[in-house]
Amino acid sequence: MSSIMGMPKRTKTQPRTGKSADGMHACPTCDSTLVQPVNWHEQDEGYWYVELRCPECEWWGRDSYSQSEVDTYDEELDRGGQELIEDLRSLTRANMEEEADRFAAALTSDSILPEDF
Repeated sequence: MSSIMGMPKRTKTQPRTGKSADGMHACPTCDSTLVQPVNWHEQDEGYWYVELRCPECEWWGRDSYSQSEVDTYDEELDRGGQELIEDLRSLTRANMEEEADRFAAALTSDSILPEDF
């Protein structure tokens, strides 16, 4: 880990080209499906220059992608984002239920006094 803001150091400092046959979301090095966009800008009509990073193996790559490839990647990112939201809701509910159970147990055992409030 880098001492600056707890950010991990890049193990490969020079981004490389190289596309995965499975799409922009898949790492060509370790086959992870968690590849993230780091930087992007529109090039010629219908093409985007995108820099990607794999959080699992620290692969960095940059290449030119068609609008249809970027659209497919955007849909995959949206799907992954929705999964994260669903997981967060599930964890939040489980934590709230556990907290309510502990509070109810404390009330039952007279562990909570008026001066606690």
